[in-house]
Amino acid sequence: MILTILTIVLIICFITDIRSRKIYNVITLPAVLLGLIIHTIINGWQGLLFSGSGLLVGGGLLFILFVFGAMGAGDVKLLAAIGSLMGTNFVFYTFIYAALIGGLVAFVLLFRKKKLSGFFQQIFFSIFIFKGERGSLSVSQQPGSETFPYGVAIVLGTVCSYFMEGSL
Repeated sequence: MILTILTIVLIICFITDIRSRKIYNVITLPAVLLGLIIHTIINGWQGLLFSGSGLLVGGGLLFILFVFGAMGAGDVKLLAAIGSLMGTNFVFYTFIYAALIGGLVAFVLLFRKKKLSGFFQQIFFSIFIFKGERGSLSVSQQPGSETFPYGVAIVLGTVCSYFMEGSL
C-alpha cells in the first residue's frame, strides 16, 4: 500500500513539476499524513517514530536550500512526504541520488548554454571574495540564471533509491 501511494505521488509531482514548475500541497501533505497514519497503525509507536523521523530528515535535508532561495517549498515537502512514507534511510539515499542527478542536469544545462566557465568563476568569487550580502548565495534569484524543476530529480532519485536498495 505504501509503495502504491508513493508511486502515485511521484507520478503526479513529476508531471506537475514539469508542466507548471509546482509541487502541490494537495498531493504532498496527504502523503505525509498517510505515511504517519499507516506506519502508526501497522507498527504502533515504533511506526510513528519511523515515519516521523523520515519526515523530519526528508524536510530538513532541503530546508536550508529553501531558506537560501535555491529550492522551492514544494521540493522540500515532496522529500518530507517521501521520508514519511519510506523512512529515514530511504529518504537519505533519495536525497543523495537526487543531488547527483540534479548536479548532472545542471552541468548539462550549463554546458549547453556555454555558461560552465562563468559558473566556476562565480563559485570561485563566492568562496574567496564573499561580500557577506544576504541572499548572495541564491542561485535561482540571479538574473539570467538557469533553473530546472528539481522535483524531477527528486522523483528520479527516489526511483534510484528504490532499485539500488540503499547502496551507492
